[in-house]
Amino acid sequence: MKALVCILLLLETFVFVVQQQVDGGLNENEISQQISSEDRSQNPPQTDTLRAEASTDSQQYCYLCFPDIHAALRELTATVTEQKANIRELTATVTEQKENIRELTAADTEQKGNIRALEMRLWDEMNKKNEEISNLTLSKVEELKKENREREIAFSAALMESGSGYVGPFTTEITLTYKNIFTNIGNAYNPITGIFTAPLKGAYMFRVSVFGHGGTPATASLYKNGKHMVMVHGDQAQGTLNSSNGVVLILEVGDVVYVRLRSGTRIADSYNNHNTFSGFLLFPLKEQELCRM
Repeated sequence: MKALVCILLLLETFVFVVQQQVDGGLNENEISQQISSEDRSQNPPQTDTLRAEASTDSQQYCYLCFPDIHAALRELTATVTEQKANIRELTATVTEQKENIRELTAADTEQKGNIRALEMRLWDEMNKKNEEISNLTLSKVEELKKENREREIAFSAALMESGSGYVGPFTTEITLTYKNIFTNIGNAYNPITGIFTAPLKGAYMFRVSVFGHGGTPATASLYKNGKHMVMVHGDQAQGTLNSSNGVVLILEVGDVVYVRLRSGTRIADSYNNHNTFSGFLLFPLKEQELCRM
């Protein structure tokens, strides 16, 4: 409030001076005297006190209007320093994260390379295995083909190659030679000797048929290694007669089978091939299978 009073006094004095200059002017002494007179007339004993109070109020007013700039600056500096520290920490964290990302990327790239290498190795191994399996399969197929070829044993033959006529009767048994070959797979049957020789251990099926005319019996026997196995016999007074018989024999390699005409009997044959001798391998046998039998 005092400051406002001072300001008003100054303005009043300024107005007075201006008016005096307009009216004719005053010298400096008169102006000073006028100011001093007016100042004393209005506030004679309190001018210096008022001025001091006005100065003090002005300082206090300025202090109230403007806070401590240094304190604010110090606080701001502390905040900025703290923020810089935070920024440095964040920068260090970001740098560390970037390094981790680079390491993870490098590890991922290495893993991808390892996976590709493993895939290529597995692919090569699979191709090798497939090739080995293919080779083994081909080898096995060839082996089976060979084995099957070895197991393909069968023959069938008739008595006479051509013409017609009788065989017998004889005073002793003779081995019949079936010369008209129908089948001889494996060449185990010999048409010159009439003997079948087993090339493999196994079970074999044999069959013999005879044909003749009435009045003389027609009889033949199947032998294995000189031992009588089965007989084929036909006998009647007149007309034609025929008979057949079959047997399954277990043969070792080298065993022989053949047919013999019984003494005192005869058989007749022609282009119709009435008298036949046949045989074939049913299945091969291993040693232990043969022992069980």
